[in-house]
Amino acid sequence: MASTARELRYQSRSAVNGSLAYDLDYAVRERELRHAGELPRRQEQEKAKVRSIPKVQLRERQRVSVLSVLGTAAIMGLAVLVLMSYIQLTVLSAETVELKSQLSTLETENVTLTAEYEQIFDLATVKEAAEAAGMSKPSSSQIFYIDLSGGDSAVVYRQEDPSVLDRVLTSLNHGVYAVVEYFD
Repeated sequence: MASTARELRYQSRSAVNGSLAYDLDYAVRERELRHAGELPRRQEQEKAKVRSIPKVQLRERQRVSVLSVLGTAAIMGLAVLVLMSYIQLTVLSAETVELKSQLSTLETENVTLTAEYEQIFDLATVKEAAEAAGMSKPSSSQIFYIDLSGGDSAVVYRQEDPSVLDRVLTSLNHGVYAVVEYFD
């Protein structure tokens, strides 16, 4: 077996089999050839060994830093705030659509009511309704004109100061009314 390995080794170095390209598998083949006879010996040695149960190695308990907990809480809080803002945006969008539909309905109703208003308050219609009720235009004897070309004037009358007796009677009168209102 060793002679076969040597022949292979010497053939690969001296002979060129059609290409002068670098042989990438050369190192792998050489290592396999060097260790070709050792494989059964290793297996026999491993069988002879007594296998023991490996001890379980426990990791130390790791501590969580306060900053990582606070950072995680802050990120979760911001995610909740973003979610709540999307909810508010959706609600406002729905309200906007509803208000736009109400606006278009009200604009249609406005056009209808404006047409009815103009039809009811048409001067010809009002004139016909007034004549049917017996109303007529005023005659020239019923029209009076007021001349306001003069200046404005006002007369202020002074009231005399009430006497002491009048003031006492007035305050007694107010007192009696206040007592009567309180008990009513």
